[in-house]
Amino acid sequence: MKKPIQKQLQCLSAITFAALLTTAGPLYAAGDHAHGHDDDHGDSHGSEMKHDDHSHGTSMDDHHDSAMDKVFLKKKEIGGYNVSFHIMKAKPGKEMGGTHDFMIKVEKDGKALTNIVMNTKVKHPDGSSETKKTMQMGDWMMAGYDLGHEGKHQMMVLFKTADGKKHKGGIYYSGR
Repeated sequence: MKKPIQKQLQCLSAITFAALLTTAGPLYAAGDHAHGHDDDHGDSHGSEMKHDDHSHGTSMDDHHDSAMDKVFLKKKEIGGYNVSFHIMKAKPGKEMGGTHDFMIKVEKDGKALTNIVMNTKVKHPDGSSETKKTMQMGDWMMAGYDLGHEGKHQMMVLFKTADGKKHKGGIYYSGR
């Protein structure tokens, strides 16, 4: 009897996730995104991003938070691709590798690329880091990380497109 209940819970989780993603875009679009800075470094940096000159405190990240339990969504261009970074707290009992879901969508000409290979890396505020391969969830790639501790987390991605080229970039996220 457990299997039908598990399938129902998985289906309900997928529906909830899809609903959350469809509402996150309009909420993000409604915000004022002219922050007067640009931390897009595309493919010009090495494996370690150097953003120490930027002052991304909690005020920037709080601006992107919505009423949907601290949803974070940031878009940037990496090597000619539009990349969306989406971070949110995992629901209790639904954690997939950590307290937060780190989701990434790569688009070219308005279409999501699903034939890519992607790895993620997080450098935590204490200097430690961890790397995880993503799993695909529709148009999004996802990995779970523990990001609940205070401080600035460096969230990085490395993805390989169908043409064999590698692209890397990232953002900062202040964990809560």
